[in-house]
Amino acid sequence: MFRKKGKRDKIGYIFSLPYIIHFSIFTAFPITFSFLLIFHRWDIISPMQWTGLQNFVRLAHDGLFFKSLINTLIFLFIHIPLQITVALALAEFLNQKIRFRGFFRAAYFMPVVVSGVVITILWQQLYAQDTGVLNTLLASLHLPKLPWLTSPRLAMPSIAIMATWKNVGLYVVLFLVGLQTVPTYMYEAADLEGASHWQKFRYITLPMINPTMIMVVILSTIGGFSLFIEPYIMTGGGPLGSTLSAMLYIYQQAFSFYHMGYAATLGFFFAAVVFSVILIQKKVIESDVYY
Repeated sequence: MFRKKGKRDKIGYIFSLPYIIHFSIFTAFPITFSFLLIFHRWDIISPMQWTGLQNFVRLAHDGLFFKSLINTLIFLFIHIPLQITVALALAEFLNQKIRFRGFFRAAYFMPVVVSGVVITILWQQLYAQDTGVLNTLLASLHLPKLPWLTSPRLAMPSIAIMATWKNVGLYVVLFLVGLQTVPTYMYEAADLEGASHWQKFRYITLPMINPTMIMVVILSTIGGFSLFIEPYIMTGGGPLGSTLSAMLYIYQQAFSFYHMGYAATLGFFFAAVVFSVILIQKKVIESDVYY
């Protein structure tokens, strides 16, 4: 019996080996190495130098990093409400018995599976000052052209609109799943009471899909904090640093200036900020959950 058990254990270890190797190389080693970098100065070529807590002192006085953090929060404040509103409205629409419902569901989800780089380049062309489709449309309506990506005030909202368009399909699917779990007898009872469509949405739909809402808010927050490709390709962090996200700033410190130790410090600090925000968010939203 013990011999058979030992044989089963060996087979289990063999099948687990690929995952263990993958986890060790691509997850455990980078995290451990990055943690060691926090206490060093390293430019990839020269040997690492021990600096103690100097990277943390530098972080505390780095105004540009805190500006990038504020830019990221501004993006979140625009992107999350916009994305949830649009996704929920579309999900409500696609949850009705309409013609070509399957086609519309696939069409809204299509941008999610397209490369982020391709979509960013596409929207960069749409936002172009003189030749972009959006400004051409405004000009045809005798409206002034807008500096979508060249104005410090408009650049981040423009990126938030593009990010919403790209990701909304995923959240539409999640909301659709949530909407289909709401029992139909609740709506039937509300109909008997003469409730309006808004009252049914406000007092039945929203409370019943609260768990889905929590998941969408948390996923949107994590996605928003990961803002990198869009400003990297469309604006390079400009104009005047208005679209410099925290992820882009960390990337620049690591791979443009080769401050690997400082970039690792910023990365761990940023991860702590993201974790704290999500924890607070979860506590606040969960207090209003209906099960």
